[in-house]
Amino acid sequence: MVYITGDTHGDLSFFKNPKLKKLTDDDILIVCGDFGFLWNKDDPKEKKAIAQLQKKKYTICFVDGSHENYDILSQYSPYRWKGGNTHKIAPNIFHLLRGEIFTFNGKTFFCMGGGESEDKDMREEGVSWWKEEMPSAEELRNGARNLKDYDFTVDYVITYEAPALAKDFIKLHSNQDVHLTPLNTYLQELMKSVDYMHWYFGSLHLDLPISKKTTAVFNEIIPIK
Repeated sequence: MVYITGDTHGDLSFFKNPKLKKLTDDDILIVCGDFGFLWNKDDPKEKKAIAQLQKKKYTICFVDGSHENYDILSQYSPYRWKGGNTHKIAPNIFHLLRGEIFTFNGKTFFCMGGGESEDKDMREEGVSWWKEEMPSAEELRNGARNLKDYDFTVDYVITYEAPALAKDFIKLHSNQDVHLTPLNTYLQELMKSVDYMHWYFGSLHLDLPISKKTTAVFNEIIPIK
């Protein structure tokens, strides 16, 4: 079975959740951005954390978020897996590359990581912020090409950022100041043109159904049947 969750931010305690203890080597956990366990490759604590994750029976996948070390991620070579391109971090840990479509348990998943850091003015480029956090034009085109190959029909959409409509919903119901980016607009256009069963995203740090077909996920672990 496939399970969906939100940003883990390098927090190993998340993986102590009792729900995850039931997972087997047939199961896949997808993190909707800000995985956070590949931030400082020289940190012994990080190496230990990755070693702990490698001991899990299940497979861990993630799309990248706005707070990732893209210098580290770029050091991995593309690895073809489950129908799409990934970075193979470990035998059971995969970075799902932008615009790729994967088949898990007979279901198709379109994945698009990336997002804009709202606090980037307070971060240092190449140390705590990378311009690669936003998808390039080629990555967006790659997504469009792959969707065309699938006749713009997939079972699930997995992103870090939200479509613009979802951010508007949050603003309307919470009075929060919501910043829209070109990526939000791109994803909104995607929503109009793609036939899908459900869309999950993690950037808003909320566990909240936005509509019948769109869900913001953070701490919850949602099974996909």
